[in-house]
Amino acid sequence: MKRKISLFLVLVISTSLAMVGCSSKSDSKARVDTDLVKIGVFEPMTGANSAGGQLEVEGVKLANRLYPTVLGKKVELVFVDNKSDKVEAANAASNLVEKEKVNAIIGSSGSGNSMAAGDIVMEAKVPVVGATCTNPLVTVGNDYYFRVCFIDPFQGTVMAKYAAEKLKAKRVALLQEVSSDYSVGICKFFTDAFEKITGNKNAIVAKSNYNTGDQDFTAQLTNINSKNPDVIFAPGNVSEGALIIKQARQLGITTPIIGGDTWETPEFIDIGQEAVEGTVFSTFFASEITITEESKTFLDEYRKEYKKEPSSATALAYDAYLVILDAIKRANSTDPVKIRDEIAKTKNFHGAAGMITIDENNNAVKDAVLKIVKDGKFTYLDTIKPEEK
Repeated sequence: MKRKISLFLVLVISTSLAMVGCSSKSDSKARVDTDLVKIGVFEPMTGANSAGGQLEVEGVKLANRLYPTVLGKKVELVFVDNKSDKVEAANAASNLVEKEKVNAIIGSSGSGNSMAAGDIVMEAKVPVVGATCTNPLVTVGNDYYFRVCFIDPFQGTVMAKYAAEKLKAKRVALLQEVSSDYSVGICKFFTDAFEKITGNKNAIVAKSNYNTGDQDFTAQLTNINSKNPDVIFAPGNVSEGALIIKQARQLGITTPIIGGDTWETPEFIDIGQEAVEGTVFSTFFASEITITEESKTFLDEYRKEYKKEPSSATALAYDAYLVILDAIKRANSTDPVKIRDEIAKTKNFHGAAGMITIDENNNAVKDAVLKIVKDGKFTYLDTIKPEEK
């Protein structure tokens, strides 16, 4: 009897393994042997990062409308809301690679959301191109994660140089969103650069923290003001950033407050109103400058479609889609691994937000743009090239 049971178990296990093997082979073919190319889009369409996520979705949709096919196949977008949550981001990535069988993925606004999906896409061997996820850790050690934006060491250095050279700052206070990988990372890079530029290890005179979703920053601002800084660097989510500036002005604090790319959403001005006039931040793209022929196409079509000026996040998401399509064309295949290999070879690609070259760390080599809020609008101020940082 025992021998019969053992033989039965061996037969069941062998059959199961064979089925798993067939399933795996079938999954692979499901991504390639079809007249459809599926590109997953996992973005925060709700939650704390939703302002940026929705802007990126606009860019992807526009790119897909203008370029709906590749290799004679229709490109279908599969949208999943990661809800500005790391657990949800991981679930969204799993859904796209396991259930939807996408060939490639775009996302996500919010570096923490991107990092949460990293191991999942790497194990599934499905390439991702991020639009605005600037934290260096997004691509570190992950052959399947790329981005079309610059990274925070460059952005932090650009803003440190602006504070020291343009604002003549000697003393800076930091107000960081401690629950945000983006905010903590860029504050660290700003600190390193500012101390190096000024030659003063005590140039950062205060560092205060807050959490995503906080509404009252009186305690942090009062502490910072007591240190008498020349500049306050406060990169973080758009809503909190605008509230920080608004409350600072209400407290009578006139110190210049500067930030990063996350501020470039309509909500920043809607919430901050006249309080955010004169604030300066780093970003990726300016609609006042037509860098490539694709820039002109993007600007013309976006204005026609949305009846407003595009943000940098929108332009970069548009570019993320185009980079994936370009890789598919060069690979002459929709196999995710072959797409990944061609994305890694991207050089001097003419995107809407400028030229894109992917370096050995899967990051884009790009210029930074400085913008100022002037007369209630985001206005181009300057362009900083990587070699000028």
